[in-house]
Amino acid sequence: MTSITDDGAVEFRFYRPHVGCVKLAGDFSQWVRHAVSMQPAGGGWWTAKLTLSPGDYRFRYIADGMWFTDFAAHGIESCEDGWNSVVLVPEKKVMSITIPNRTTAKSVA
Repeated sequence: MTSITDDGAVEFRFYRPHVGCVKLAGDFSQWVRHAVSMQPAGGGWWTAKLTLSPGDYRFRYIADGMWFTDFAAHGIESCEDGWNSVVLVPEKKVMSITIPNRTTAKSVA
């Protein structure tokens, strides 16, 4: 599963107990060439956090050499080798809030 953190990074979480190595591969890492090592988070969960530019990305997990699709991601799409997961990274929006008799506050959402 994927989520966008408050600081705009993408957190990837993958459940695969009883494996020794999990990597994250996608178009953001030239697939296998620069696959990202995920870290064990306990209870069979593996995590990785990446800062990606706004856009949509395709990815899959590699656990002990076997490829897995994340069906809990933002979407999936068919490819030659099965299914790729999709994560959508939104543009950061700057909102201005004007409070009467106060200065203007800015927030990044």
